[in-house]
Amino acid sequence: MMTTKNLLVELFVEELPPKALQMLGESFANGVLKGLNLCHLITHAPGMRFFASPRRLAVFIPNVEENAQGRNDPIKLMPVSIGLDATGNATPALLKKLSSLGADASAVPQLRRQMDGKAEALFFDRVVSGDTLKDGLQKTLKEALTKLPIPKVMQYQLADGWTSVNFVRPAHGLVALHGEDIVPVQVLGLTAGRNTHGHRFEARVDPIVLKDADSYAAQLETEGAVIASFAKRRADIERQLKDAATKIGSTPIHDEALLDEVTALVERPNVLICQFEKEFLEVPQECLILTMKANQKYFPLLDAQGKLTNQFLVVSNISPADPSRVIEGNERVVRPRLADAKFFFDQDRKKKLEDRVAGLDKVVYHNKLGTQGERSLKVKQIAIMIAGMLNKSGLEKQVGTAAALAKTDLLTDMVGEFPELQGIMGRYYALNDGLSIEIADAIEDHYKPRFAGDSLPRNQVGLVVALADKLETLVGLFGIGQIPTGDKDPFALRRHALGVIRILMECDLPLNLDELLFAAAGVRGFSESVWQAVSTFMFERLTGLLREQGYSVQEVDAVVSQRPQRLGDIPRRLVAVRAFSSLPEATSLAAANKRVGNILKKSDAPVSTNVNESLPMEEAERHLHGALKNVAPLADSLFHNGEYAASLRELAVLKGPVDAFFDSVMVNADDPAIRANRLGLLAQLHAAMNRVADLSKLAA
Repeated sequence: MMTTKNLLVELFVEELPPKALQMLGESFANGVLKGLNLCHLITHAPGMRFFASPRRLAVFIPNVEENAQGRNDPIKLMPVSIGLDATGNATPALLKKLSSLGADASAVPQLRRQMDGKAEALFFDRVVSGDTLKDGLQKTLKEALTKLPIPKVMQYQLADGWTSVNFVRPAHGLVALHGEDIVPVQVLGLTAGRNTHGHRFEARVDPIVLKDADSYAAQLETEGAVIASFAKRRADIERQLKDAATKIGSTPIHDEALLDEVTALVERPNVLICQFEKEFLEVPQECLILTMKANQKYFPLLDAQGKLTNQFLVVSNISPADPSRVIEGNERVVRPRLADAKFFFDQDRKKKLEDRVAGLDKVVYHNKLGTQGERSLKVKQIAIMIAGMLNKSGLEKQVGTAAALAKTDLLTDMVGEFPELQGIMGRYYALNDGLSIEIADAIEDHYKPRFAGDSLPRNQVGLVVALADKLETLVGLFGIGQIPTGDKDPFALRRHALGVIRILMECDLPLNLDELLFAAAGVRGFSESVWQAVSTFMFERLTGLLREQGYSVQEVDAVVSQRPQRLGDIPRRLVAVRAFSSLPEATSLAAANKRVGNILKKSDAPVSTNVNESLPMEEAERHLHGALKNVAPLADSLFHNGEYAASLRELAVLKGPVDAFFDSVMVNADDPAIRANRLGLLAQLHAAMNRVADLSKLAA
């Protein structure tokens, strides 16, 4: 009879790296679970839980066997013709093989016959005893610890002073409890027991002697002042942050990464309200928020209008009866950081952005592409060219100014301290210099979209400079061979390409993609092959983006294979293709279109779209030609007006004539003139059907 109990394994260590804690906890738990599964020590474990706090990794797994059941291990011996003689008795070869497996002639009657390929073979069904929990857990722990995603390994010595161990942090304790019983496994120079430790300062007892696997979390919380569950601790911090902010009529900054990191820094959270001097609010709130979050792990507070207040929340790891000393300490620590930010802001405003332009010539952009100053000039040229394509009054001058100043805040003290604020500070300093809101917004927005789901530039000046900046980056780096390969994209060119695509498509700008790439390549002095390579790269990114948006492979391929240059048209084309696909005539027309395309490809000579009506025509041929003459002009007119769905819908009437043509007309007629005429008719049909999309891609 199998003995099933709940299992608890904990590794007690020195403070773990906070940004990696959750990942380490999940990996440790999943590694142990997987290993015990492979050892057949778990039959059903739906309640597995992982624990991760600054000083421990642990896993709770229900229904773990004390001994794994024996399992059948069939072994193929040899073909029946070799193992048994004509009378059915074992041959010497079979007896020798059985002996090597610890069996003798008495096992021959129990051998199983089974077809193995074309011949019948003999199989010996051996029962292998299962692992004990001790042996299985021993193997499992070593494997799980080896595979932990450790950011940086430490080497430390064990208590004997000689043995060295490699692990993420020095380990000081190991617990392995199967119900109430200790499983005496050993890892990292430690032998498992039932003792662990709680909070460094607030534990009621030390060590904590665990009663059994089930009492682990409760004992740690009541006796050790530790919330061991990462998820529970995180939820508790969220609740406390919300309660504290509500108490003073504020809202805490929402930052998932910061919440995860703070959860990994404390064992029993205690949220406290602190404040700083109001004079610091003169500094842009982005600077204050960043310095509080990045340097101090504090949660800034916003008022009802979304403006930063002079209060903030601290997640403390201690809960004294009088928290005033803790509050004062945190307020004292943050003050110099905020003072630095104010100093940087005040100093930066003493020098105009325009006066920093020359300094960009001293900043290297890329050793093969020159300095930031040279690059800014290229971006400015491209931006002015794009503005000219848009033909908007006054736009060229505005984009020229914005492009020239866009990178100047890289030379400011604030951005030097906080690179994340590039563009943001440029906007503040532009407004301080008296520049227009359009130019100031463009300086900040030319980096957008910076990530998936990010907003686009707020105005047309920003859109143009953002396009110019991204196009220059793509063409420049492709031009020197820095092309993304596999998962390597050190210059984030995929992100830049998606940025261009989103701007052109979502803003429906009247710009042709290849014209833009040609212009950008010309400014850099690169050949046609460079901008064509970038164009192909961008259409590949476009294909992936559209599929992520829920369009089918066939729909996307039908539209993108035509490489439409006005990306703003693409959503309308996709809608039209989807509507066409629902028509009863769609399947037949798509198949016919594919057939027409194949016929035209096989033609030995170039095919003209001219049809000579004076040549003899069969009835079906004449009918199709007449239908095309009626339908094509209206379909073309609708296409040119951007009414793509209506244009495709007009083509539906061609189903009957097309089917009749292929049923009764031989395209490759013996007479060269008639053959050319019929190919010309098909070329006309092909052109009419594929204006919006390549309909052959919809064929099964």
